[in-house]
Amino acid sequence: MAPLTRRELLKKAVVLTAGSSVYLGSYAMPTPASMEDKTRVILVRDKDLLDEKGKIVPSVMEDMLNRALCNLYGVSSPSEAWKKVAGPSDIVGVKSNNWRFLPTPPELEAVIEKGLIQAGVKKENISIRDRGVLNDPVFQKATALINTRPMRTHYWSGVGSLIKNYILFDPNPPKYHPDTCADLAKLWELPLVKNKTRLNILVMVTPLFHGSGPHHFNEEYTWPYKGIIVGTDPVAVDSVGLRIIQAKRKQFFGDDRPLNPPAKHIYLADTRHHLGTADPAKIDLITIGWAENQLI
Repeated sequence: MAPLTRRELLKKAVVLTAGSSVYLGSYAMPTPASMEDKTRVILVRDKDLLDEKGKIVPSVMEDMLNRALCNLYGVSSPSEAWKKVAGPSDIVGVKSNNWRFLPTPPELEAVIEKGLIQAGVKKENISIRDRGVLNDPVFQKATALINTRPMRTHYWSGVGSLIKNYILFDPNPPKYHPDTCADLAKLWELPLVKNKTRLNILVMVTPLFHGSGPHHFNEEYTWPYKGIIVGTDPVAVDSVGLRIIQAKRKQFFGDDRPLNPPAKHIYLADTRHHLGTADPAKIDLITIGWAENQLI
C-alpha cells in the first residue's frame, strides 16, 4: 500500500492527552510546523499480518515496516526511507531479543536486513543478535544501531521495553535491577550505544500484558494486536506501547489494574535521564491501517 500523503498524515495525527496517570529528545525527527515540539511515533497494524495458523505473513510485515518508515521520515518510497536509516559507509548492529516465549520475529529481522542492504549497507556489515553483542565484531565497530523487541510484562521492570533491550551491552546487567530497574536509561550512555540508535521498533504482534514470576508466560495473556510501533525516540515508542498494555489490562480485567512492579523506568528515562519524550501530550502519534480495538 502507498504511504500516506502529508495531508493524510495531519488528519491522522493523534495528539495524546496528558490525562494519563503514567507519562511514560535527542532522537526526535522533524515534524510539520504545528507539531515541531512533538516527537513522532508511528503505529501500524494490519488484520492480515497473521495467517490461519497464527504465523506472520512476511510480505505483510514488510509492507507494515516500509509504510511506517515512509511516514516517519516523510518520504514517498521505502528505498528513500531506508537511506534515512543507514547507508554504504555504515556498520549496523540490529539488537533483537531472543526470549524463547516471545522473541523478535525472524520475519521482521529479515525485513530489516533486506532494507539495510537495499540502502547500500554491506551484508557483512550487518549483525542481528541479542546475546553476545559485546563479543560481536560488527556491534563492536557499529556506527549505527537498530533496536527491536516485543513488548511484554516483566518481573523486574514492569515491562520489557526498548529502553531495557540494551541491557546486554553491559557485562553486569544485574546492576540495573535495583528500584524496579528505575535507571535503565543509563544503558544508553554506554560507549557501544551512545548516539548510535537510528531506529526503534517495538513489536506488538502478540504482546504479553500480564504475568507474575521471573519467567512468566501464559498464552492466555497475549492477544493478536497485529502491530508494530516505530520511532527514533525509544522513550516515546515505549510510552505508546505501555499505554496499549495498560488499556488491554483494563479491557481484560475490567478495572485499572496497575502493573506490578510499575514500569517507571520509562517515565524516568524522560524526567531523570532526558533520553527522550515520555509525556503523551508531547508525542505526535500517527496511526496507520487496521483500527479495530486499537486501544489508544
